[in-house]
Amino acid sequence: MTGPGDDFDGGWDNLVTLVDSRWVHRSPRFPDREAQLRREAELLPWLAPQLPLPVPLPEVVSQHPLTVRYGYLPGGPCPGTSAAHGTAMGRFLKALHAVDPDQAVRHGARDAGSWHAELQETLARMERDVLPLLPDEVATTGRDLLSRMGVQPARSGVVHGDLGPEHIRVVGDRVGGVIDWGDSCVGDPALDLAWTMLGASPAFADALAAAYEPDEQTLARGRDWHLLGPWHEVLYGLGEGGPAFVESGLAGTVARLQR
Repeated sequence: MTGPGDDFDGGWDNLVTLVDSRWVHRSPRFPDREAQLRREAELLPWLAPQLPLPVPLPEVVSQHPLTVRYGYLPGGPCPGTSAAHGTAMGRFLKALHAVDPDQAVRHGARDAGSWHAELQETLARMERDVLPLLPDEVATTGRDLLSRMGVQPARSGVVHGDLGPEHIRVVGDRVGGVIDWGDSCVGDPALDLAWTMLGASPAFADALAAAYEPDEQTLARGRDWHLLGPWHEVLYGLGEGGPAFVESGLAGTVARLQR
């Protein structure tokens, strides 16, 4: 049995513990992460009935320190190789991105303007702190990527914002839940295609595309989000994460830009 002091997921933003093999407790690792945890607690109970897959239903159980809990959603990380998983996630994303964004903001989601302003700040940090670390052979490609990502997306929708293997929980051929909604907002739907379409296997990605039916503009933007992914790891390493994250993030950035 996992106790209250045992961090069982090692996330960047929150300390996550499993209590009595039943409850997931989450508390912010840093004070500036508290707001996003409160947004999750407000948004997800409203959002859950509109989605075809389970999501956490968090409730605040302590204010000092802030702690929210939800019932444990069983399963392991999604390997991104199963067509069945891809179909389920395509249907999930189609439903998520169709949610009324104005209603979502009323229920705690960050609005599109706030999201875009934060993106601009992040891109500026990447240009200042990450771009100079890139080798000359990919620096121009990296600069062009940052320029493209600064353009306002053609449409906005409710997005998860951090879909990857660890946040899609699977049990056999079934997707058991989608967790960790700290980055959710009204933003660019293509962001949710970064790993699901570009990082997963062809079987998963093709099945997701058949269910979701992205247009070419959205898919191209998803490719750019995929290229940008490791840049966030570098920024995290330059901040709280330390040199190991800088090294691995730069390696991933160069590899993706070269491809």
